Amino acid sequence: MDINFPLILLWLVIISGAIWLIDSLFFARKRRQKAGERAEEPVLVEYAKSFFPVLAIVFVLRSFIVEPFQIPSASMVPTLQVGDFILVNKYAYGLRLPVSRTKVVDIGEPQRGDVMVFFPPHMNDTYFIKRVIGLPGDRIEVKNNVLYINGERASQELIQALPPASPQVEVVWEEIYGRRHLMARDIMPSRYSNFSATVPEGHYFMMGDNRDNSLDSRAWGFVPERDVVGKAFAIWMHWDQLLSLPSFSRVGTIQ
Repeated sequence: MDINFPLILLWLVIISGAIWLIDSLFFARKRRQKAGERAEEPVLVEYAKSFFPVLAIVFVLRSFIVEPFQIPSASMVPTLQVGDFILVNKYAYGLRLPVSRTKVVDIGEPQRGDVMVFFPPHMNDTYFIKRVIGLPGDRIEVKNNVLYINGERASQELIQALPPASPQVEVVWEEIYGRRHLMARDIMPSRYSNFSATVPEGHYFMMGDNRDNSLDSRAWGFVPERDVVGKAFAIWMHWDQLLSLPSFSRVGTIQ
């Protein structure tokens, strides 16, 4: 079961702030009257006063500005590797209330080619990251691993086939409406190599860049607008596993 960190953080802010406020209103003055300015604060109050500003700042930053994530799977290879730590712009698609996800300010909308973090319809408390392929009303087709959007073919430029001795995967540049990104596809067709669907209003069609090894909208359907989290824009660190050393060789913007 995934931990609902935003909810936990919200409660920590509320509890620490409430302890500080209640003490200031009802108990701090009485302590000073009895013991003077040297009156010691209870440990709980001391901790609340110390942690509340830090927790409040973190809560605001990760709820409305930027939130860090770690990539847990290979569904976005070669763009994102397992162990990449990324930054997600939380206001690119509008400001949303934490926990409830209600949009309160419209700023922008997802565009084809964006790498987006969201909650998928089949796992509503789990963060997913994929590429926005289809906007509301788009007709999405995959024919022999070639993507078509509203009948327009996404151009593909082969870079290399891996492994060289016995190729099983092709890495290509794919271009969607003027935006290029890396994409990997299996040489042998898979069940995802052919697909078609029309995106309903208020929803988005998401696909992983590791096309034949990604559970995405081809498997579990469309992403409602209310479940959008933000736009992934940068890799700031790579850390394979706990006992390895972090690397900054992959630092950069996400295409």
